[in-house]
Amino acid sequence: MLPKLLTSNFLNSLKAKLPKDTLREVTPKYLEEPRGILKGNNNSILALPKSTQEVSIIVKTCQEYKISITPYSGGTGLVGGQLNPSQTASVILSIERMVSIRNLYEEEKVVIVEAGIILEQLQNLLSKENLFFPLSLASEGSCRIGGNLATNAGGVQVLKYGSTRDLCLGIEAVLPNGQIFNGLKRLRKDNTGYDLKNLLVGSEGTLGIITAASLRLFPKPSHFCTAIVAVESPREALKLLNFAQKFLDNRVSSFELIGQKAAEFVAKCLPQIKVPIEGDSEWFVLIEATSSSSKNIELEFENFIKLVFEKELVQDGIIAQSNAQRKIFWSFRENIPEANRLVGSIVSADISLPLGELADFIDKISYEISLISDCQINCFGHVGDGNLHFNLFRNWDKTVSSYESIVPTLSSMLYGEVIKRNGSISAEHGIGRLKKSQLLASSDKAKIDTIKAIKKAIDPNGIFNPGVLIDV
Repeated sequence: MLPKLLTSNFLNSLKAKLPKDTLREVTPKYLEEPRGILKGNNNSILALPKSTQEVSIIVKTCQEYKISITPYSGGTGLVGGQLNPSQTASVILSIERMVSIRNLYEEEKVVIVEAGIILEQLQNLLSKENLFFPLSLASEGSCRIGGNLATNAGGVQVLKYGSTRDLCLGIEAVLPNGQIFNGLKRLRKDNTGYDLKNLLVGSEGTLGIITAASLRLFPKPSHFCTAIVAVESPREALKLLNFAQKFLDNRVSSFELIGQKAAEFVAKCLPQIKVPIEGDSEWFVLIEATSSSSKNIELEFENFIKLVFEKELVQDGIIAQSNAQRKIFWSFRENIPEANRLVGSIVSADISLPLGELADFIDKISYEISLISDCQINCFGHVGDGNLHFNLFRNWDKTVSSYESIVPTLSSMLYGEVIKRNGSISAEHGIGRLKKSQLLASSDKAKIDTIKAIKKAIDPNGIFNPGVLIDV
């Protein structure tokens, strides 16, 4: 059992090994998470290392005294993986001061960065070199690369570029025994045994603390073609996706399904955000195609939009006529989660489904929920890769708490239908502390047993993010 108190022996030992300003009192932001569901405990100390060696010293000392470590990146996670709400003593280890770009290999299109750099800052620095790191999230102004890797973040451009795991060539990490895994390779091929990089990416800080990464880059796109179109249903949206991928091939970078409810929420809760959607359609698609070289993409995109009107795949639509209008489209999309937060969700589901199941799932679960509850449904997401954010909200004249008794039933219905259709109960947010029961319900025994065996083998004392992902 992990101790509940940080002893003076432990603190003095840690202080003696680290620079003077490394250990600090914990401030409230490190004990909170965006949805306000969980609170971290105050029996913690904050560690702000500046180097991988300092991270190793902290880990070795925590291992010696059996003190748990809560890895902290940008604090933007939505499943509680960045907090320790238990009463066990904890070191909150934040990588926020590890922000260097160690090397940029322009010809190889690879950058080696420390894990504390903010995603948007990295994007801006690379843009000056005409290079592009395509991970794109609503939280990119505050999330950090280490957290993106630890959760295998997705975002709006997975359709073209893949998730964070696909964008990572190598990592450096500190393991639970304090050893440093020096895996900062720049190789596209490396077939030398178990893939430790991909084991640590997505492990949510339970197996290692990622301190640096080598990341794949791409030529900076110079041409953006963006449109919002109205579609009759999610089924028609999927037909549109198939046609877009045939007509525009690999230049389709984003394909976002947005319901009318999202427009209502943004208009009501964020009146300063322009809603570019008009009309009576229940469903819309935000589609973007990009290219770093093709000068003809604008004409091809216009021809594509004309064709989908002729084929009656879309009912209405707007093509962005300027970068300013494109930004309005994306600002609307990126502010949907904030509008959701302000409305007050009762169930928030980040799920993925086979594309062939997606439309039937939306129809069936929406109907079944309507039979037992008056809650509002806001369904939107990265439908190009099968990822839906299927969220349930209080009715306008009710409180969130008035739905407490029915939440377990609604949650069970929703996730049960996902599991029946061979989907995933977490597409991009991870498991954290809030989705452990769904993970157990949706995974076969061999998977759970293997996860537990790996955790016990690598972290036998269970000091790395205990209570996250799975209980051992």
